This record gives sequence, C-alpha cells and structure tokens, in this order.
Amino acid sequence: MSVEVGKVAPDFELKSTNGESIKLSDYKGKYVVLYFYPKDMTPGCTTQACDFRDHYKSFSDLNAVILGVSPDSAEKHQKFTEKYDLPFQLLVDDEHQVAKIYDVWKLKKNFGKEYMGIERSTFLINPEGQIVKEWRKVKVKGHVEEALEEIKER
Repeated sequence: MSVEVGKVAPDFELKSTNGESIKLSDYKGKYVVLYFYPKDMTPGCTTQACDFRDHYKSFSDLNAVILGVSPDSAEKHQKFTEKYDLPFQLLVDDEHQVAKIYDVWKLKKNFGKEYMGIERSTFLINPEGQIVKEWRKVKVKGHVEEALEEIKER
C-alpha cells in the first residue's frame, strides 16, 4: 500500500493522548493535518507542536483538525500536552505501523550513528479523505503557516 497525493489516505486506528482510540475515518468531512514527528519534549518537536497550538484556532476556523503522531507512549504524550497546553490529539504509534504505511519510518543518521526513526512529515487530507498535499523532511520553521495557507487556498 502506497501513500500518494490524489489517493485516498489509508485509514488507521491509534490510541490518543487521553487513551481513546481514534480512527482517521472519524474525521471524514473535515480537513486533517496529519503530522509525524520524532519525539515528545525535543526542541524541534516542541517548536512544531507549539506552532500548531498557536495556530489552532485558524485551523479550526477552516474546518481542519490536527493530529500528531509519534512512537511515544500515551503517558509521554499526556505530559507533553499538559506542559505545552496542546489543544489537539497526539497519537501513539509505538509499533510504527502507521509510520510505515505513510513511509515515514526511515533509516536516519545522527553524529555518525544510524538508527530507525520518524522522518518529520505532514500530510493534508481533504474532507473526502484524499491526500491533497504532502510535506516530507519538514523543516519546522514556517511549516505550520505553510500548511495553513495550503488549506486557505482550497
């Protein structure tokens, strides 16, 4: 199964920050900003989450929901959410099943070490459930504004 712009986004079900199961298909009829990030409480991921938080009302006004996905546990997500007052759900992908479907579970290199991890990526899914835009290897600065603009232009 491959993920491509123009195709229907593969449905999935993951546990959220509050322990509930969330399915992508629960959000039919809304835009979904599905963003994958490496780890709670790290500098880049914190900046990205806070940028989404600071623009949350603008996304909501455009009929868009934000879902963050990482391999962290629900407990870590809960601490991250409380510390930074995040108004959107973070999803637990501890077995990387959704990251693999969306092809963001990649071999990474850092300080000469190789390891598997999340490649920061965002997918915009329209109200009909199609992927209409993807951003891979996301640079945090300015990304949230870019995603917001993409929805406004639709």
